[in-house]
Amino acid sequence: MTTINKFDVIIAGAGPAGSSAAIHLAAHGLSILLVDQKKFPRPKLCGEFISPECWQHFSRLGVADRMIASGGSTLKQTIFYSRAGNSVRVPSEWIGGNAALGLSRAEMDNNLVERARECGVSVLEEARVAGLLESNNTVQGISVKTSNSEHEYFAPVTIDATGRSRALSRHLNSFKARQGNQRRRLVAFKAHLRNNKADTTTCEIYSYPGGYGGLNAVEAGVSNLCFIVSARDVRRYNSDPKELMRYVVSKNRRAAHSLEGSEVVTPWLSVSIESFGKQALVPADGLLNIGDAAAFIDPFTGSGMLMALENGELVAETICRSRQQLEPESFATLASDYRQCYAERFETRLRVSKWLRRAAFVPLFAEAVIFIVGNDRVRKWLTRATRGASLRPEDIHPIES
Repeated sequence: MTTINKFDVIIAGAGPAGSSAAIHLAAHGLSILLVDQKKFPRPKLCGEFISPECWQHFSRLGVADRMIASGGSTLKQTIFYSRAGNSVRVPSEWIGGNAALGLSRAEMDNNLVERARECGVSVLEEARVAGLLESNNTVQGISVKTSNSEHEYFAPVTIDATGRSRALSRHLNSFKARQGNQRRRLVAFKAHLRNNKADTTTCEIYSYPGGYGGLNAVEAGVSNLCFIVSARDVRRYNSDPKELMRYVVSKNRRAAHSLEGSEVVTPWLSVSIESFGKQALVPADGLLNIGDAAAFIDPFTGSGMLMALENGELVAETICRSRQQLEPESFATLASDYRQCYAERFETRLRVSKWLRRAAFVPLFAEAVIFIVGNDRVRKWLTRATRGASLRPEDIHPIES
């Protein structure tokens, strides 16, 4: 049986961008449906580094206390290591607060989803988007399949927050045409480890031929290892992440030291990466992209979670400005406003990240960049250029006294 339900906004994807957008929109009195194909809490491939600036967002979302109670690790600094072992240090205090937070996506995302429920958001888990509902070339909702039924949900605005997969956009013919010949050149892997040698207050970033990776402590006495390698190396080592860790990632001297003797304690997760940088913000009338579906910023910047939370709040503000005209004929105004605000907020950091990506993937270039940024002023500028404006002291919610 098919049921029909109407909302002001439908959001597919309950990660940090989707959940934060849902919470902000619900706080303004809009009816929101938040759909995800997984049951929470669930693991997610991610660097699991939450930069200090995120505390101001957690405070506004009403989840700061929950994040602290989740028992994440205090990360006081990030150190970037070249293949030869040369390094450059970025103290967390440079980007606000005393420390960053190492916390699994299972914990962080679940905290946000539970908060969304408290705010009146209708949360639908273990639900797969089967298709888009369209009329006159305008998206007007989604059809959803669960284990035993199918439903149709309508809204004047639908948001794709499904990450790099862009699950809603993939139902559009225009998307299929663009993606037809695109090759996946990179693959990311992630697992939790015990008994590594890294300092538990440090996020370590490693550069090696064809990719880069990161290691930092999270909750429950384990550390998160997330790394990107070339598809060529994946084929060479038969898609075995342990072999890739041993023979590719460990070409970086510091990685080899820190990972020696470590034990993998969770199943490996992996995903192909099609591209970095900005994607279509408005792939169709009635449909907006946010989070990684809008732009995938390089994980080595440590600003991915911040950008997701910012984007969730930004799209909510944009929609609320147009809430009196949430009709198909007024969507063009909403879309234009969203594009302009997004560009003002994120374009600069995406350009800087694109330049730094060359260093991350080319060891000789990485050596040169580490030499250049030995000066504190240069490092501070680059650090701030990959994220938003400086924080006010009252915005900071440190995780240690």
